Amino acid sequence: MTYDPERHAILLADYCVSVRPGDRVLVAGSTLALPLIEALHRTLLGRGARPVLKLSYPTQVEDVQRLASEEVLGSLHPAEIDDARALDASIRILTPTAPVPGIDVARAARWRAAQAPIAMSTLHPRWNLTLYPTPFGAEAAGMTLEDYEAFVARAMFLDAPDPVRRWGEIREFQAGLIERLAAADDVHLQADGTDLHLSVRGRSWSNSDARRNMPSGEVFTAPHERSANGTVHFDLPTLYGGRVVRGIDLVFRDGEVVEARAEEGEDVLRAALATDDGARFLGELGIGTNFGIQQPSMNILFDEKIGGTVHLAVGQAYAENGGTNRSAVHWDMIRDLRRGGTLTLDGEPFLTGGRFV
Repeated sequence: MTYDPERHAILLADYCVSVRPGDRVLVAGSTLALPLIEALHRTLLGRGARPVLKLSYPTQVEDVQRLASEEVLGSLHPAEIDDARALDASIRILTPTAPVPGIDVARAARWRAAQAPIAMSTLHPRWNLTLYPTPFGAEAAGMTLEDYEAFVARAMFLDAPDPVRRWGEIREFQAGLIERLAAADDVHLQADGTDLHLSVRGRSWSNSDARRNMPSGEVFTAPHERSANGTVHFDLPTLYGGRVVRGIDLVFRDGEVVEARAEEGEDVLRAALATDDGARFLGELGIGTNFGIQQPSMNILFDEKIGGTVHLAVGQAYAENGGTNRSAVHWDMIRDLRRGGTLTLDGEPFLTGGRFV
């Protein structure tokens, strides 16, 4: 399977954001993703839309975090907010690159907090986050570029004769899971170094079928803000703000993180949790269902969707699920139950050893 940016662009435009004539659609990404950006521009024009391209160079954000004045770092110009509000839809393209050394984690956290008012998820319902395969992405995943491109294509079902149909099948499967999850109250996560209870009573579950993340394959909700009690060890490493964070251990008491450790990148973890009042509470519980993604790749967009994994996000909750936690942070951390562990609903097994019961 060869990655095809034209096929990717058509799926994003027609399926993910359902572009309509006259739509003003943001396409944001670095110059590393030019083949996909060009394909999207042509595709959107062909649908009668008004594409707005926002190009950046690969280390542009890191340069802002290093060099911007305190005023620029911590605030938005009114024109930035007005322009974001004038969009009908948006597509943001991740392009994995090597971490930039020397970034102050507190300044990076302050910059992310300032960007919260123009986050896609808060401005309009038609948004999508996707990824263009890069050499560094391949290196981080431990693959050749050719293998990584095939990995990305398979995860998005670009290798299927009809990708939209495949995502429809995922949606149907996840709808069955949600029927069971919607009746649950107590969720109990158990694994090595992990024993955590939280409540999802009355909270709605989202069927993530790649309209907002491409690829996707997860069901998620917002747990009750004060319900998490216990400990959890996250065994899959993540990149946060360009830094590797590995071996995270969190202790929750009445919903709040009261202890936090990491084998690597603990300073990043502590800075993120100190961003604002909501950063120490959970905003999401998610369950990965995409068994087309078999191995972690050091990219949260893919790794949180791995079938048989569970992820928890500290920070911002989605209001559509009934969540009330507000934060500039939304950091997904992953527990792989394929290595052993269970997720039970009111004492009944739901996910055991990475398989749905």
